[in-house]
Amino acid sequence: MLIGEVARRSGVSARMLRHYESLGLVEPTGRSGVGYREYSSDDIQRIFHIESLRSLGLSLREVRRALDDPGFAPVQLVADLIQQTRERIAAQTELLTRLRRIGAAQPADWADVLQTVALLHALGSEHAGRRQRAALSSAGEAAVPVEALVEAVLSESDPNVAGALRWALAQSADGAAALLAPGLDAPDAEVRRRAVQSLAEIPDGAATALLRDALAHPDLVVRRYAALALGARGVAEAIPTLIEMVVEETSEADAADALTALAGEPALAEQIAGRLVARLGTDGVASPVRSRLTQALADIPGATAARALAELSQDADRTVALTAAYVLTLRDGR
Repeated sequence: MLIGEVARRSGVSARMLRHYESLGLVEPTGRSGVGYREYSSDDIQRIFHIESLRSLGLSLREVRRALDDPGFAPVQLVADLIQQTRERIAAQTELLTRLRRIGAAQPADWADVLQTVALLHALGSEHAGRRQRAALSSAGEAAVPVEALVEAVLSESDPNVAGALRWALAQSADGAAALLAPGLDAPDAEVRRRAVQSLAEIPDGAATALLRDALAHPDLVVRRYAALALGARGVAEAIPTLIEMVVEETSEADAADALTALAGEPALAEQIAGRLVARLGTDGVASPVRSRLTQALADIPGATAARALAELSQDADRTVALTAAYVLTLRDGR
């Protein structure tokens, strides 16, 4: 079979077949009377073997070794090819992500492209100061895509940089909350904490909805951050968690402040006072807990809180009684 027919059947160009011959990969069985190369069925089978191995990513040198060395063991070579392919896929995936982010920034010209690339590089810098500057400048004219900010804030361990990234997200366009949502269910507790902290600083309705859902989250830390944020937003569903924070002495001052903010609405003030009083009346509540609950009543307006404090000022627990009496003095002085 002549070279043209072989090329047609194998899909390998005549030029490439001649290249294979120059490398010693394929040797035509013979020559015709006028000097044309003639290939046998074995030659054609070898060509198919060469193409099969090349399709796996082997170099021509590796192909020749695989076909001609009887002692060749493919296991290590295949393992190396697997690793190289993984690295190539990772690099291409990173490039695709970068290109998508640049496209999302909707650059007007190449100057915008270069500025966005510079900010993306800075966000990935090993220097915290550079990452922080990139976060703070991302709300300017050359905005960093929200997706990049979310990825950065969920992986950021430096508190100053994380604060700057949360601020940048709060200034960004709609969509940040939805991108943060998967972080609430991440396997890593730190990522979950960063996600809920970031949502707490985003003032839109989508973030508030996610924070409401987070009140039932299995991660206690997530529930507490959500409650603090919702308390500041006037969401009554946060009240039970905030009271538990007071009881458990976990950011109790922040929880008490959130309860006070909620108590600005009279109906909620009565609900909060009623829940605090109910916890005070629970059997077996330790003295320090009762004292904290009494202090939490201090800034809750309304008749229920006032009546409870008056009764607590006569409590058998001297610490609780003194706390209640002091709080009443402050309330009377207002």
